Amino acid sequence: MPSLSTPAPYTLIDGRLELLAVDHARNIARRYALEVSEDLFGFHVVETAWGRVGGWTTAKRVSFPTLAEADRLISHHLRRRASAERRIGVAYRPVGA
Repeated sequence: MPSLSTPAPYTLIDGRLELLAVDHARNIARRYALEVSEDLFGFHVVETAWGRVGGWTTAKRVSFPTLAEADRLISHHLRRRASAERRIGVAYRPVGA
């Protein structure tokens, strides 16, 4: 699959990215996962999953005919995650980094 242009500081590895925002002192433990793949018909599927670490996860899948449209949605989600420190006081960090 062609590469996607993701805003810094996040990078999709093999079409997948998992982020955590944890502050035990304030009882914040958030998880956010993003995955992009191609279905059998050539459409690009973007799946987002979010929720509390160790708890239930909510997920949503959106399909796009072009990679540019999928990239636009991914960029939107990642810009929002990048602003988490300003909004919730804890920055999201990539898992495994």
